[in-house]
Amino acid sequence: MDSDSVRGIDRRRLVKWGGLAAAAGVVAAGAPLAGARIGHADSSGHDRIPPDTQPGGAYDRYVAKLAAEDKFSGVVLLAYQGRTVLSRSYGMADREKGIRNHEGVAFNLSSGSQPFLSVAVLQLVQQGRVALSDPVGEHLTGFPKEIADKVTIHHLLTSTSGLDAPMPDWQRVFHSREEVHEYKEQWARQATLVGVPGAGSNGHLPGGGVGLAMAALIVEAVSGMTFWDYVHQHVFGRSGMSGSAFYTRDQWLTDKHIAHPYMLQADGSLVDAVRNLDKGSLDPNTQGRNPGRGFIGYASGDGFATAPDLVRFAEALRDGTVLDRPYVDLFAGAKLPGPEPTSYAAYTMPISIINGQWVIGRGGGAGGIGANWSIYRDTGWVGVILSNCDGAPLLDICLREAEAVTGAPVNPPGGG
Repeated sequence: MDSDSVRGIDRRRLVKWGGLAAAAGVVAAGAPLAGARIGHADSSGHDRIPPDTQPGGAYDRYVAKLAAEDKFSGVVLLAYQGRTVLSRSYGMADREKGIRNHEGVAFNLSSGSQPFLSVAVLQLVQQGRVALSDPVGEHLTGFPKEIADKVTIHHLLTSTSGLDAPMPDWQRVFHSREEVHEYKEQWARQATLVGVPGAGSNGHLPGGGVGLAMAALIVEAVSGMTFWDYVHQHVFGRSGMSGSAFYTRDQWLTDKHIAHPYMLQADGSLVDAVRNLDKGSLDPNTQGRNPGRGFIGYASGDGFATAPDLVRFAEALRDGTVLDRPYVDLFAGAKLPGPEPTSYAAYTMPISIINGQWVIGRGGGAGGIGANWSIYRDTGWVGVILSNCDGAPLLDICLREAEAVTGAPVNPPGGG
């Protein structure tokens, strides 16, 4: 198998399992620190800075080698207790304008932005305005009785609603926020109940992600704000994420602080997705899709963030800024078993025990896009990987990050 095929498998694994927090297959010896809170450093030596995380260390050298071989374009960052330990940027954010990637560049997170929806919902839970046990019909009208009465918010956030819907039209080019919102609302109302709510994951169904659109509509109905405005004000704003947003395609084309995704084509060339809406990705997991067509992301993904902003988000969770501590624990707690022996499902994200540490976070991938952010909740480490070019071995980068932070090898999914 050639190296390009291997990189394709890495991307499919990352997309399928949601990133590092779901991808680690084997845990090294050591009891999990189940009682520790996000960012809490214990007294067992976990508060030291491992040499492999530092500039010039193994992780730094590995990513630099990938970049030198033209296999990585983007930003990697490691932070400990809110302070940057390693930050590296490679490649171009906009090749046409000659703008290089750097810390202040925002990258499309694809589905890596889904946890922001969960935080928004849990803020409303914390305020007593919704309950996770509320059925859809408690806050939204016009849905069939079997959905309105039986599907709860908890089901929506864990992808156990039993809902399916027609596949989204990935070829459609949207032109305004209003058009996107109307489409997402109509899509949610096309959902049908094909399974028993709470019985198991429906994330494998073609339209199984429709529940996230419903959850966003509930945020809007309860708060009186659009999903975008609510997340900008109450998640990004409260976390100090000044470079993060649900940017529109117009902003993507004009703002020099937003990275353009570059998609591999059949002839081996790379094309700017945002400037070539007629072209799609060759990646098998997102065949023919182009992230620029959507105009603006919504609940299921395509929010943008800078690497330092994702560290700020982790700090806002750690210090109780964005959610009170009990609700942070609720956000980060295991709800269902995951695809690997030590992985679990939380709200819109996987969590895992990696080398004796709880890790939460989310990965995402699309044409020209690869992202992963991980919070090592027992020790206060945060790792961010943001890529804007097809071909990066994202799964392997994630595993190398985990090895550097935890100080022990991490086997890939399936132990291979």
